[in-house]
Order: sequence, then structure tokens, then C-alpha cells
Amino acid sequence: MAKLTVNPTRMELTKLKKRLTVAVRGHKLLKDKRDELMRQFLLMIGENRSLRKTVEAGIKKANEHFIVARSVMQDEMLTSALMLPKQKLTVDIGYKNVMSVSLPEMKAQINSNAASDNYPYGYAYTTSDLDEAVLTFDLLRDKLILLAEKEKSCQLFDLLKLKRPDEG
Repeated sequence: MAKLTVNPTRMELTKLKKRLTVAVRGHKLLKDKRDELMRQFLLMIGENRSLRKTVEAGIKKANEHFIVARSVMQDEMLTSALMLPKQKLTVDIGYKNVMSVSLPEMKAQINSNAASDNYPYGYAYTTSDLDEAVLTFDLLRDKLILLAEKEKSCQLFDLLKLKRPDEG
């Protein structure tokens, strides 16, 4: 701890009392901020965990349909069916400020809203399982982008290394 050289006067005592009051109030504010950041972090982890389970279940379902479609269709037909997408996806990344921490906000924009644009192929030479796989991946798109946002936010919070003083 740093030592102060202080004149033993009432004026110096008053100044030191004011400094102590400001320091104590500032310390309490910093502790409150740390506690709120910790609460936000734990909420984000919970959201991340449930969203990850949902996305992984959806990907598993889509992969099952895709495997069935691949086993039924010829590789050349499958490749040509999925080669040229009709939709273009752009992801806009912005930032929001949470307790002085910049967290990403991701928004997806698709250039086409037609329902038929989900399937970049004709129905004559493809199976319904391929349709189900493409539809499932299409429905998961927004959740995947939200999951990426939450994952990155959790990583940024983790970099803060929020610890209580008694944790070392």
C-alpha cells in the first residue's frame, strides 16, 4: 500500500475524508458493475446452452434426411441440385453496449422472399428427403446466426475474467 505524506491539519483531514468517501463509493460502483456483468454472463450462458441444444437437434434431423436423400439419389444429381442457390444471404454485424462491453448483434438478410426459392432445384429428379433437409436447414438459419452471436458474446465476456476478490 502506498504511503502518503500528510500535514497534520484539519484541512488535510477533511480532504482525506472526502477522498476516502469517493474511493469507497467508486469501489462499491465497480463491485456492482462486476456483479451485474456476472449476472448477464450467466444469463447468456443459459441462453447459449439451450439454443445450442435446439440447433444441434435440428442439424441432426437435417443430416438424417440428407443421408437418406444421398443414399437414394446419384451423387451427380445431388451435386447439380445443390450447386446453384437461388437466395443470397448477407449478415449485418452491429454492436450493442452492455455495461461498457461491446457485444455483436447479427442480422440476416435474404434477397428473396419467395417460398419456392428455398429449393434451388426442380422436384423431378430429387427426393422428398432432400426437400426436408433443405427446409430444416432453412428454418435453422436464424437460430444459427443467433447462436453465433451468443457464442461470440460469451467469449467476449469470458475475456473480462470476472472474478470475485476472494476467488484469487
